[in-house]
Amino acid sequence: MTNHRGSPNIPMTTGTGAGSTAAVRCSNVFEGWYTHMGRLKVCVIGAGSTYTPELVEGFINRSDELPVGEIVLMDIDPAKLEIVGGLAVRMVEKADLDAKVELTTDRRRALDGSDFVITQIRVGGIPARVLDEKIPLEFGAIGQETTGPGGFAKALRTIPAILDIARDIEELAPDAWLINFTNPSGIVTEALLNHSRVKAIGLCNAPIGIVRGIASRLGASEPEVFVRYIGLNHLSWVTEVYHRGRDVTRESVEKAIPGRADEEAAWMRESGMIPNSYLRYYYGKDRILEEQKRAEKTRGEIVAEVEADLLKLYRDPHLDEKPKLLEKRGGAHYSTAAVSLACAIYNPKNELHVVNVRNRSTIPCLPYNSAVEANCVVNSAGAHPLTIGEVPEPIRELMQTVKAYEQLTVKAGVEGSYADALEALAIHPLVPSREAAKGLLDKLLDAHRQHLPQF
Repeated sequence: MTNHRGSPNIPMTTGTGAGSTAAVRCSNVFEGWYTHMGRLKVCVIGAGSTYTPELVEGFINRSDELPVGEIVLMDIDPAKLEIVGGLAVRMVEKADLDAKVELTTDRRRALDGSDFVITQIRVGGIPARVLDEKIPLEFGAIGQETTGPGGFAKALRTIPAILDIARDIEELAPDAWLINFTNPSGIVTEALLNHSRVKAIGLCNAPIGIVRGIASRLGASEPEVFVRYIGLNHLSWVTEVYHRGRDVTRESVEKAIPGRADEEAAWMRESGMIPNSYLRYYYGKDRILEEQKRAEKTRGEIVAEVEADLLKLYRDPHLDEKPKLLEKRGGAHYSTAAVSLACAIYNPKNELHVVNVRNRSTIPCLPYNSAVEANCVVNSAGAHPLTIGEVPEPIRELMQTVKAYEQLTVKAGVEGSYADALEALAIHPLVPSREAAKGLLDKLLDAHRQHLPQF
């Protein structure tokens, strides 16, 4: 399926423990459910994801700040939803959280009256990801699910689905905040900002990991450290670091180098900046391409195996906490990023978060309506980016080129324009030539035809 409009609720009979306030609700089984007055309704679209227990853990851990009364888990795959949702219910029961949990395949029901909507969809599932990783290799390009041709293909599949969700939010939950985790997060968020009326903020777990890593290596607490963060989702850099007002950028760069590839370490020393880990696909392009060609399995195939093992664990009726194995799935700090952002909006806190928002004049060398990833002050009115000013020369051209690619990708994803899709791929730094772009585009469109209604 290419969207998450869904079918009627799945007929589950999962109950709750004695004395617990947690519950699974299905419209054809339970009626007249108690409404938590003054409490929040959170809707998770794509809740069959194995990431969901980590998100639920976040709601449990921050319940003193975020009074969630209803968690609606929605997915188009009823089998995965029942498995993942069952664990979510047990986690809520164990924590004695005063919240009900509903599992549903009916997206409109899930969204109706929501205060926060979290999107974490994967159109085409893991099989589509594996194609995104394998096909580019045939044309001399890196295969990666969010960066380069793979991210391009994923964006084309995702944009129609996310805008379909946005239309339902506009109708059924017009005041809701949409926190988008769906990758490629920057491109998807830009589509939402420019082609819907929802209050959307794009989120990635990478920035919070970068900031925490910097603070840890300095032996400092996070509140003591200010990091100037600049760029696009999965194409971002830390340009300055301050510890209690003292400039510690050079020290932070040196401490961040161990474990990096030689070419990336050399770039860091020359530029005096710390790149997002996804920049390795640019700085070490030739090396990584050869490594991928020699690899027995793609990352997507490895993830599929981890997911299968996770789902086996989740089926255990005695499991009532997030398993350690989930760390191998990736997505560190996922729940921290999502729930702390919701807390900052709800309370409001005027906290500093790195999120994806409309550029306006934040980064002057990028278009006004484009999405950027930057430091933002977050409160009940949303995320307000701090002005960056002039972009350092070593990263300016790459940022502008990738942004041009992103804007063409959004246009192609919305309009189904072959010409714009071809131009997007042709200008991407990870695509070796226009001829390769043409071959890539044709093969990707053919491989994902069932998920590309706009074409």
